[in-house]
Amino acid sequence: MFEALTGTGLAASAGLNAYIPLVLLGLLSRYTDMIDLPAGWQWLGNGWVIVILTALLAVEVVADKVPVVDHVNDVVQTIVRPTAGGLAFGAGSESQTVTVSDPGQFFGSKQWIPIAAGVLIAFSVHGIKAAARPVINAATVGMGAPVASTAEDVTSVIMSLAAIILPVLVLVFLVAMVAFVAWLLRRRRDRRRERLAARAAGYPE
Repeated sequence: MFEALTGTGLAASAGLNAYIPLVLLGLLSRYTDMIDLPAGWQWLGNGWVIVILTALLAVEVVADKVPVVDHVNDVVQTIVRPTAGGLAFGAGSESQTVTVSDPGQFFGSKQWIPIAAGVLIAFSVHGIKAAARPVINAATVGMGAPVASTAEDVTSVIMSLAAIILPVLVLVFLVAMVAFVAWLLRRRRDRRRERLAARAAGYPE
């Protein structure tokens, strides 16, 4: 169970920011005893890989905080974030962390299963993020983009660390995410109702 929660948390984190969980996996594996990546994923701890991922992270952090540019970035990240989620789930679910001392072969010999699961989880979270950003930008005339992006980055960091150190907290994040989706759907429904009412009254939308 802990392996699944670790992988789920890392994949969900990648859905918010593709590079944060990968950078953290690499750094913690290379410089601490908090996580021991399996043989097939030890390349994440390579110095050059960490440098490249950190540079990509810097670009992502800046681009995601600029209105309009954040939308373009979300389109590009539609491929990147699910891919990163698959990598993060695969590496995290099969690794030895401070919580799981004997993870074993969680998915047996079918190594593609955790990667596919990570792709689906990250894609779902990315979809929620991409759908929420236009609503936030419209409601705040673009001023909410950097605030929302910063909150997403912080959440991604906390979720990644929680997935590695205390995987049970991932359940809390998942519940919060379901609540956010419910709010987002209600908000979009209200905005659609307001537009229809304005059109019926002859007012500009």
